[in-house]
Amino acid sequence: MPTYFRQVPNFEYVSRTADTKNISEYRTVKNLFKRGKLRDDIFGDLTVFTKYQVIGDDRPDNVAYEVYGDETLDWLILLSNNILNVQTEWPLTQDSFQNFLINKYGSDELIFETHHYETTQVIDSSAVTIVPAGLTVDSNYSVEYYDSNLESYVTKTNIAVPVTNYDYESKIEDAKRNIFVLKADYINVVLNDMDEIMPYKEGSTQYVSETLKRAENIRLYS
Repeated sequence: MPTYFRQVPNFEYVSRTADTKNISEYRTVKNLFKRGKLRDDIFGDLTVFTKYQVIGDDRPDNVAYEVYGDETLDWLILLSNNILNVQTEWPLTQDSFQNFLINKYGSDELIFETHHYETTQVIDSSAVTIVPAGLTVDSNYSVEYYDSNLESYVTKTNIAVPVTNYDYESKIEDAKRNIFVLKADYINVVLNDMDEIMPYKEGSTQYVSETLKRAENIRLYS
């Protein structure tokens, strides 16, 4: 399978490095602003995806190999989840997560301090939910409600539990682990779309070829 960056077209810009000997010398790089995407009709159709949970320190290429048997389709894993920044949007490794916590909170002790309080579930005698679990509240939160079976008002206290900084950040990381992967039957559709999206169109600004654009060299006119 072709890798994503093999399909990304090139861009030439005027070299400004110290070792440049000619004012018309160019450097060729990949045009990272030319970004592929899944078609809206595919991206919005949940039937073409399956749920997947990232395990441990798995990277996108590990997931691509597990799902498709091809680690070079890691870019398809990212596109399927609209992930632009792997550093912040993909689950951190255990070591990186620990370093992140230390950098953010300062010490092991502060990592386990209370971040906020959340409710535990409160139900009445008919098993009707009065207060759902997981609401962010003050530490002294309480609730009073009328229970029709008891024909009286009931007051519930001590229903706010502390959530530590560690628990809070872990919940965010765990949410990142629940991703979607495109079903293998649709891979060729996406690859064909990339063949349409990535090439430059003749007549466009700075066009040289389908795989190359060149920036204007203003140094030649200064």
